[in-house]
Amino acid sequence: MISDEQLACLVANEPDMAYKRRVKLFLHWLTSEPGDRVLDAACGRGFVLNFLREVSGYGLFGQDLEYDYVRQAYGQLARRGVCLHNGNLCRLPLPDCAFDKVILAEVLEHLDDDRAGLAEAVRVTRPGGMIVISVPNANYPFCWDPINKTLETLFGTHIATGLLSGIWALHVRLYTLDEIVALVEETGLQIEETRLLVHYCFPFIHNLVYGLGKPLLESKMLPAQMAGAASRYCVDGQPGSPLNPVNVGLRLFNWVDRLNDRLDGDARDISAMNICLKVRVPS
Repeated sequence: MISDEQLACLVANEPDMAYKRRVKLFLHWLTSEPGDRVLDAACGRGFVLNFLREVSGYGLFGQDLEYDYVRQAYGQLARRGVCLHNGNLCRLPLPDCAFDKVILAEVLEHLDDDRAGLAEAVRVTRPGGMIVISVPNANYPFCWDPINKTLETLFGTHIATGLLSGIWALHVRLYTLDEIVALVEETGLQIEETRLLVHYCFPFIHNLVYGLGKPLLESKMLPAQMAGAASRYCVDGQPGSPLNPVNVGLRLFNWVDRLNDRLDGDARDISAMNICLKVRVPS
């Protein structure tokens, strides 16, 4: 069992409170036998796989459509025994029932055919295996992305690309709780647990973290100490001086995020950033 202290250390320098909370939830859900084979479908740069390697003996595999993401993940994780593949989630070159667990974190909303993507994840999961899913909630908090929430409410539109895209960045859709539950049940999966994550958030946090912070980090425009404090590959606690501007921002975000500790994970009527589901493939 992974301790709360271990989890807190792994994500200590994470500014995105929704990402931090769903990673911690997934690591709790995925705890099992060391020999399990786990696929992170649409793994991006391999951050979740990096966390899993720190706390488990799983056989770890990652797949992503973006070659540059896979190349970056390979540079960080291949030496740690993580297998990576560049390919399409809807057409995985993998045998049936190859994995004990599959992660679908923030991917279904990007797919033109989300049913095909979910069905392919089911195909490569063994009977009785687990799939963990997270998607952005259509009923997200106003403070998370005030620009798009205002546009949706007043004009029925949103910004999907660019600096101000916010929660809608490159997404085909957001999901209501009923919509993602229906999709999962139509695919024949059994829902074991549903959680809503992050109601309280720092205003404009999506724009600050992904519209401003992420481009600066990826373009290598941040000083080395700030870049190190913002790196998701860092798993040994928050690095650097407490006066580092990144660490100052983290303390402010974490102060707001503590309010989310009081949420009832089964609440259905609150705005929340993420919908997370733990589901089982029928035996």
